[in-house]
Amino acid sequence: MQLIIISGKGGTGKTTVAASFAYLEDKSIKVDCDVEASNLHLVLKGDDIERHDFFGAKTAKIDPEKCQKCGECEKACRFNAISDFQVDELKCEGCGACTVVCPYQAVSLDDDLTGETLISKTGKGYLSRAEMVIGAEGSGKLVTEVRKIAGQYKKNNEPFILDGSPGVGCAVMASVTGCDAALIVVEPTQSGLEDFLRLLSLIRFFGVLPFVCINKYDLNFDVTCQIERVCREEKVPVMGYIPFDSTVQRAINELKPVVCYPKSKAGRQIIMIWNRLNERIKEEIKK
Repeated sequence: MQLIIISGKGGTGKTTVAASFAYLEDKSIKVDCDVEASNLHLVLKGDDIERHDFFGAKTAKIDPEKCQKCGECEKACRFNAISDFQVDELKCEGCGACTVVCPYQAVSLDDDLTGETLISKTGKGYLSRAEMVIGAEGSGKLVTEVRKIAGQYKKNNEPFILDGSPGVGCAVMASVTGCDAALIVVEPTQSGLEDFLRLLSLIRFFGVLPFVCINKYDLNFDVTCQIERVCREEKVPVMGYIPFDSTVQRAINELKPVVCYPKSKAGRQIIMIWNRLNERIKEEIKK
């Protein structure tokens, strides 16, 4: 079973929920799909036991010894990445058009380092994650690689808990595809509601079973009711409601899952959501 925790935008409490689930399920394999801002390892801690460079893009290179300065590559480039027979790496999209038109074979496509993948061994199992080079492209490819490496650590029938990327972009598609169920963390704001609807459409496109939890539901009861109504209309089960709780900020500051605090109202609700979600997914799988 692969469960992804996801949100329509950043800052909704997605990682707070994901870290708590990862802590509660010892046997699970954890995957941090938010490769552009990976932070699940800060909470789960552990030691890095595996690290590999990831080449997720290509950049054109012009060999000055072969180049006859005919200008064909510059004419073919639609991204204005070639000027004075040199390639601007920040503009190059790696399309390869310049390599095709060069009559002297002076242009090549070289692999571009866009990040690195890491496996950490934590007290709660293995965590697969990545660190992406700032400004690099190909986040979706890196997410796919992170998930692929995580699969190599599956020995029996361990569940996968994925902390997804926020939004609805390429990295999110790579995070969601192939998952069995998705828990969408929604905040009760108008923008949060609109973001949720876009994300729900994406999840259903990939055939993933959607569930919802509403974070800080007590900050805006009107919008919480709107979200509930939409969920009823869309037949999306609401697994629970997480109240505003100052202990969450304390947990973030102390780099611990909020479920580690017995008096935390948010922590208790997350535990209840986790239990309900497990039962509901089992029921759906049996169908």
